[in-house]
Amino acid sequence: MSSPDPFMQAAIEEARQGRAEGGIPIGSVLVLDGEIIGRGHNRRVQEGSVIHHAEMNCLEHAGRLPASTYRRCTIYSTLSPCPMCSGAILLYGIPKVVIGENKTFQGPEEYVRSQGVEVDIRQDADCIKLMEDFIAEEPELWNEDIGE
Repeated sequence: MSSPDPFMQAAIEEARQGRAEGGIPIGSVLVLDGEIIGRGHNRRVQEGSVIHHAEMNCLEHAGRLPASTYRRCTIYSTLSPCPMCSGAILLYGIPKVVIGENKTFQGPEEYVRSQGVEVDIRQDADCIKLMEDFIAEEPELWNEDIGE
């Protein structure tokens, strides 16, 4: 069953946009006080980038913010954040991450939790299907994205 959460839905829209562009279907949004202040999707393929995972792209689009702002945000991601993206979440003190799914890939969730971040995993059917379909269609590209 799909998530009725509008913020997760916005992240899923970002993931679909990324796939439509020929990239990897992972999306993310940054939420402050009930408003999306940043959105992004994995753009490694589109930009030839080594760092533009969905969460990094989302933070980039949110722009430079004071630490006090990040500490009031929640970041949503359709997939469990990798070590790089989890590091950015910890670096900026984002207190909560909402994850669409961690069946196809699991980042360092326990470590993130141990640092005081609330981790909410939804196992959203749409997020799972996006990744399962992509991994089946483009396993080499997927392995490149996760460093394998």
